[in-house]
Amino acid sequence: MLNERRLEAVRLRLDGHTVAEVARQTGLSAPTVSAAWKAFRQGGWEAVPVRRRGRKVGQAERLGEVAQGTLTALLASHPETTDPAWSSSALADALASEGHRVSPRAIEHWLEAQGLKPAPLPLDGLARRRSTAGRWYRQQVQPVLEQTHKAGGGSWEGGVRVAVPAKSAVGAPRRYQLYLHGKRGALYTRCLASPPRADDYLALFDRLAAEAPVALLFRGALFQASPEIQAWLADHPEFHLINVPPNLSLGSDPKGR
Repeated sequence: MLNERRLEAVRLRLDGHTVAEVARQTGLSAPTVSAAWKAFRQGGWEAVPVRRRGRKVGQAERLGEVAQGTLTALLASHPETTDPAWSSSALADALASEGHRVSPRAIEHWLEAQGLKPAPLPLDGLARRRSTAGRWYRQQVQPVLEQTHKAGGGSWEGGVRVAVPAKSAVGAPRRYQLYLHGKRGALYTRCLASPPRADDYLALFDRLAAEAPVALLFRGALFQASPEIQAWLADHPEFHLINVPPNLSLGSDPKGR
């Protein structure tokens, strides 16, 4: 019996991913993925054996009130490093400098309880799908990524969202989250009490552009109506911003058209 990754494996299989793709994304072995899928087909979700590993979501509240207040304040600021936003390890280092000994893993649990742990975009296998999302990826995303990587640059995924805390996170506020996923899905995040303004986005873009060329897939905001952001993009031709269409479904579609 393994942890909740089995349920994620089943969900990915429902989305049309191959066993190999699911194994790579979840870190499970191919036989484990196949066993979880077989159990689901025979008995539904309840038949998939799951044992949660590590702390429960609510247990992240064991962080003291002072430490949680410090985390909240840090997430509203920019890190002193060149990172585009806060990672769990950077937050742990910053807390340690304030006398709070907290592991990055504990911070990840706290972020999850606060509703601040969005999943990366489900892009694996999208290029092969005969769907609207597949065509979008092949026509608008894949060429930009290939061009950027050929020039020695990197790629990021990100977005903006309203973070809704878990029920166990008593008193946690709703907030606006700017987030990025980097290599191997590492999460970088910053939080705001009100909707981000052009300056907030540009501060994020400036940090990413320091390592241009760079490609950024972004969902949750469309920037065509912002003169400031359009002017910035014109001045940074090696920064490739790709908006994810708001109504685009990245899950599996029927067999296609």
